[in-house]
Amino acid sequence: MQPTSFPALPATEELTQIPRDLRFPPIVNLTPRILTPEQIRQFNQYGYLMPFPILTPTEIADLRVYFDTLLAQYTAEGKDSYSISTAHLRHGRVWDMLTHPRLVTLVTDLLGPSVIGWGSHFFCKMPGDGKVVSWHQDASYWPLTPARAVTVWLAIDDADRGNGCMRFLAGTHTLGHLTYQLSETDEANVLNQTVPDIDRYGEPVYVELPAGYASIHSDLLLHGSEANPGPRRRCGLTLRYTAGTVQAGLGWNEKGVVVAGEPVPHWSNRPRPECD
Repeated sequence: MQPTSFPALPATEELTQIPRDLRFPPIVNLTPRILTPEQIRQFNQYGYLMPFPILTPTEIADLRVYFDTLLAQYTAEGKDSYSISTAHLRHGRVWDMLTHPRLVTLVTDLLGPSVIGWGSHFFCKMPGDGKVVSWHQDASYWPLTPARAVTVWLAIDDADRGNGCMRFLAGTHTLGHLTYQLSETDEANVLNQTVPDIDRYGEPVYVELPAGYASIHSDLLLHGSEANPGPRRRCGLTLRYTAGTVQAGLGWNEKGVVVAGEPVPHWSNRPRPECD
């Protein structure tokens, strides 16, 4: 039976029971299809790449209308604008984005010929909602080993400093798994932890993207975002990918969709949901 939901943030004690190799393995690809050798060098050095045009203005306008409909459904059920998670298991249109050829070709240049798409989450900051995404490493939350995963962040709305765009701390992916503090009582923080003493890592890079464009970053790169103080919404669709050789604990292998290469015994290969 297909699971209907998964915990977005495993408990810290659960993750400590899973041996994980959280070191960044530099990308080696002598024959990339989309990326240039210089871009692969930059990813190895900085931990991110941007911007990439993914959807045309017509395509992103259509996807935005679709998201608006989903958001209305979820809020009518009493959920908030951050609740549309693991959406590729329930919504065919999100599965279509996870398996989109433009994105799959991009991530295979970084992850190799065997790639699993396993995560999808709309991060939607409503105007003036006061929520922040604290500085964190995605790998802290994921029961995956070794660390060989990337996130594509696709702008549904224009994202800039005026509406709380994402921020990166370049090069921090090479530092391994960093010490963090739990912040479970901080209602303004979308997450439950934060990495302290950020000033030591340099100035942040602001991920300002027009709608339809995407960035891509390593699972070990420190990133976060400030609150949205303005009148414009800021929505992005995060799509998560990992190499087929990576092992997943806590049942997360059941989220998998094979987007490149042959099926992998460890990972499920979920079909497209019938419901859009």
